[in-house]
Amino acid sequence: MRILVVGATGTIGSAAVAALSAGNEIVPASRNSRVAALDLADAQSIRAMYRRVGKLDAVVCAAGLARFAPLAQLSDEDYRFCLDNKLMGQVNLVRFGFDQVADHGSFTLTSGVLAQQPMAGSAAISLVNAGVEGFARAAALEAPRGIRVNVVSPPWVRETLAALKMDPTPGLPAAVVARAYLRSVTGSDNGAVISPSAL
Repeated sequence: MRILVVGATGTIGSAAVAALSAGNEIVPASRNSRVAALDLADAQSIRAMYRRVGKLDAVVCAAGLARFAPLAQLSDEDYRFCLDNKLMGQVNLVRFGFDQVADHGSFTLTSGVLAQQPMAGSAAISLVNAGVEGFARAAALEAPRGIRVNVVSPPWVRETLAALKMDPTPGLPAAVVARAYLRSVTGSDNGAVISPSAL
């Protein structure tokens, strides 16, 4: 398969690339990619990226920026940033990508545990994570030519916690999280929110 991985250089994205690499051609996409550069917050950037990369069998998105701050401190601009990046960026990957993905191919998006288990400071992130999940469930019902649409909902990732100088013990290793992306791409799930913790 020819698989586009958006956010291929991030903690989860690089683990997903490793999990998906066996027997597949990976097209790494990120802001600094030579072949598949894109800005998720820019719809025209996504369209241009698809024109450059050509036909694909699957699209995986392990990217999407969002802001964490107390509710009283979140500004209109903070919400717009989160909506443009993590929510509409992934929505547009699907909308604009249908023509690029082969029959019976797939899209795998990323939400996160804060959609189901919010915490103080997560209002904007919980909003967009839940939005991604709702969109994927609905889009799966209308996707053409047998194309599947799923979401991986990662818990806290051990490597990310360590990078933030937090206790990494509660986190799940990125390599384990990556198994959920492999399942979405190679399995039969459609309209599913896949929790790596449950695999």
